Amino acid sequence: MLTNLKHTISSVLIHQGFRRYFANTSWMFAEQILRLIAGLLVGIWVARYLGPGQFGVFSYAIAFAAIFSAIAKLGLDGIVVRDLVREPSRRDVYLGSAFWLKLVGAIVTLVVIAISTQLFSNDRTTNLYILIIASGTIFQSFEVVDFYFQSQVLSKFVSICKLMQLVLSSLLKLYLIFTEADLFWFVLVSLIDQMILGLSLYLAYRYQKLGGFYSHFDLTTAKQLLQNSWPLIFSGLVIMIYMRIDQIMIKEMLGEKAVGLYSAATRISEAWYFIPMLLTNSLFPSIVNAKKVSETLYLARLQRLYTFLLWMGVAVALPMTFMSNWLITLLYGEAYNDAGQVLMIHIWAGIFVSLGVASGSWYTSENLQRYAFYRTLLGAIINVALNLVLIPDFGLIGAAIATVISYMVAGLLFDLLTVRTRKMFFMKINAIFFKGVKVGS
Repeated sequence: MLTNLKHTISSVLIHQGFRRYFANTSWMFAEQILRLIAGLLVGIWVARYLGPGQFGVFSYAIAFAAIFSAIAKLGLDGIVVRDLVREPSRRDVYLGSAFWLKLVGAIVTLVVIAISTQLFSNDRTTNLYILIIASGTIFQSFEVVDFYFQSQVLSKFVSICKLMQLVLSSLLKLYLIFTEADLFWFVLVSLIDQMILGLSLYLAYRYQKLGGFYSHFDLTTAKQLLQNSWPLIFSGLVIMIYMRIDQIMIKEMLGEKAVGLYSAATRISEAWYFIPMLLTNSLFPSIVNAKKVSETLYLARLQRLYTFLLWMGVAVALPMTFMSNWLITLLYGEAYNDAGQVLMIHIWAGIFVSLGVASGSWYTSENLQRYAFYRTLLGAIINVALNLVLIPDFGLIGAAIATVISYMVAGLLFDLLTVRTRKMFFMKINAIFFKGVKVGS
């Protein structure tokens, strides 16, 4: 048996397809790890330098711009990659049409943001910061190059571009700290980030000597892309509201300093979220393939994934519950002491995020994508409603509680509401007690 196992592993490792996909994934994983480290270290340094008040204004401006970013993206990401894989000969037409659609979408986004800012109690400086950061969506039009590299399993080039952006951005922020620069310059770096990434993607595409795609806009193709992607625009908007609305509401109810404290806590709490995403993306193909063998094996492997992700979340949340105050003071300083209680509660949302990521892949494999949208919409509604009720009475702790409850509803309780998804609810509950793990092989 050991000989057969050794032979199987060796055959997989020398398989060209495996080596190609493994190298592609390794670049993405390395980029994510370095981004996590740099984001924490440099981000914490920036937060310490700015202080809760200015860091709150900065975080608020980023959150406000991010909510509307779904409009600029137009839901084209997966659609264009899919079409490039299906029809590689029409590369320039797809890239050119998507580029101009995203550029127009970015302009529309800026107009919508300019109008929306007038509905909130922001001063002119804060509104200016929002528009500066949101202007980066114009350079996101070059993301179409990323779509091409994804379709060719060449994410190495995109990862290199993002690493270049990360290094330059980090150096710029450190320079601003050492020179004691004003908040305006940190806001400007957020725009420069997008400019650097857009330019580097363009240069990477030119490096491949593939020619230009800007002159290949096709109206019929553009209409087809929008026809396929419009539900994803609304879905993306709901997701961003779900993720960022708490910071907007905190600013309106409690002020900029409260946003700074809350953002400091959530940056640590959310830092590890990419791990369940990478694990699910890596393991789910084998789970889907198991269905070709038997439904029992398929569900057994899915159950193992739920169990592993749930207890990994507990392993992260439990020690952080007791270390949160000490960790916040160590990393951010005394000025951020009140963020410790937020982290103590918010860290538990990660369990339901992990379960939601895994069941989201199950929704896709079972062609139940609309349920993924329904649960996100429900989570967003509950998040807003609970924030309205809890923030006035409990402040930042209320916002953290609202987040955990809304994530629990979306990642766990929603599955109980429909017959098609109810099995997933009971499998997630079984994960708590390690039930069902030994079914199959």
